[in-house]
Amino acid sequence: MTRPDTGRPPVGVLPQAAHALAGRVARLRAAPALHPRGVMCAGTLEVPGTDGGWWRAPWLDRPGSYEATVRWSRALGLPAPLPDGLGLAVRVHDADGPGSALDLLFTSSRAGRLGRHLPLLRPHALAGPYSTLVSYRAGDRARVLAAFPVPGGHGPVGASLPALRQALARAPLRFDLRAAAADEPWRTFATLVLTPGPPAPESGTVSYDPYAHSVPGLRPTARLSGLREAAYSGSRRGRSGRPLR
Repeated sequence: MTRPDTGRPPVGVLPQAAHALAGRVARLRAAPALHPRGVMCAGTLEVPGTDGGWWRAPWLDRPGSYEATVRWSRALGLPAPLPDGLGLAVRVHDADGPGSALDLLFTSSRAGRLGRHLPLLRPHALAGPYSTLVSYRAGDRARVLAAFPVPGGHGPVGASLPALRQALARAPLRFDLRAAAADEPWRTFATLVLTPGPPAPESGTVSYDPYAHSVPGLRPTARLSGLREAAYSGSRRGRSGRPLR
């Protein structure tokens, strides 16, 4: 499902402020307002599926193997070695048929009921999970999605962009993708394996947007959607040089 940018300004004081601020920051940086620099990765995403449709969401219940384009980045662009919010932006190609896409945005967080909704500044890239922060309507429940690093032989990996590139060059990095409602334990629905992607400028990126790129039965809930969509729209306009209304 792809929602076009209508070009209309957002409604409401907070969405309008987010739209304008994101646009100005993006224009000054000539890059996204948040996560301005990143490392592009190639990804393979494997969905094992379920017996009996446990998730009640077609994409989660159906076995599949997908190519992905992933951008690993620092949210605020703070200089290393300062900790920063870390992001994994995942574009799943052909998620619901040829030419379709599913975007999942994960941010460094904790795994608990409250911590999974709050970004966490982190000095090490593999020290804990990455969460969508907002819930998704997954089947008949509102569930948060998260990417949990799978322990390997890497040891501590710093959060600087050079450290991320070096870790990818040494060996593939694997994440278990999990989902949980507030009263559920985390349950794995896919695995994501990252390898070095094609060379690209640090500021070069796919325009990830989980509201514009979703699949039936798996979509971000409306909570905070207006604010986040306004920020995404403002960032896109700022980078393109289009007027901010």
